[in-house]
Amino acid sequence: MSEKYIRQNKNSCLVVKNSKTYAKIAGLEDAIFIRDFLIENDWDLSKTPEVIKKDDNYCVLTVYEDKIYLLAKYRKMPGEKTVSKLIKKHERNPNNSRYGLNITRIFDTFVIKKQIAGDDYIFGYYDNLEDAEFVRNFLLDNDWDVSRFEDISYCEDTGEYKVVKVIDDMVYVLDSFYSDNIDLERCLEEFLTKIYKHKNGLANYPHLDLLKDKIPQLEDDFNVKVRDDYWDLGNGDGDALNQIIFTLTPLQQSIYDSIGESASFEDIKKALIRYKTKNFDEKLNRNLEDLIDKKLVVRDGDLYKKVKE
Repeated sequence: MSEKYIRQNKNSCLVVKNSKTYAKIAGLEDAIFIRDFLIENDWDLSKTPEVIKKDDNYCVLTVYEDKIYLLAKYRKMPGEKTVSKLIKKHERNPNNSRYGLNITRIFDTFVIKKQIAGDDYIFGYYDNLEDAEFVRNFLLDNDWDVSRFEDISYCEDTGEYKVVKVIDDMVYVLDSFYSDNIDLERCLEEFLTKIYKHKNGLANYPHLDLLKDKIPQLEDDFNVKVRDDYWDLGNGDGDALNQIIFTLTPLQQSIYDSIGESASFEDIKKALIRYKTKNFDEKLNRNLEDLIDKKLVVRDGDLYKKVKE
């Protein structure tokens, strides 16, 4: 039968019958195998298994938008968890784009956007891709229903617990932890403080722009107040705020904010990955030492902590 029903492109092979594309496969040999499988099953895509054996390999398949895709090959039969992870990964990024479905980047902010009934809806803004991917994946798995988020949600991809709040139908990720032993009130306070600092030019958090004028409302909703363990925000004559402005660089402010309750060097590095440049580790170490000299931060073993009054 040779290459009947197969059309070769530059980077893939299509299995086509009567102008309908049934499969998109990277290599010709695999495309021939999938074509033969389809012929044997009367071109019925519903009969496609998740795993099929070809010669000495086990091939993981999925049907997405009425096409068969070959996702991976294994010498041994892959487990159910592995297969499920591969299929989900493909569904989240079927076109192998940079950020996957529904995520775009505007300057340093990642935006989740989806078109519903012809209208574009934005579901959130994020300062890092990991948080955007977590929210996008959750929404894909839950029919884009933001009401299904809980205050603390587990991310299977990273093994982290995400503190999440839905505000005006927008999903915000407040913080991430590797333990579910989380002080939620503290997270809410730090989140409000970030909004406050952004509003007053003390830090740069573009993903929080929509919340700048909602601080009083959020304090009531969360039943917490803007606070900081070192600076007396929102009180007094503003001397403390001016002191922040004139003594800390934007990077130092971001490092200070990223520490939270406590943080390792790797935690801080991960939180500030958007600032990554040449000699990034050296730059972070130097600025951390400056914060220690200013008595804003102390080092406790492998952890950095904010100085408390």
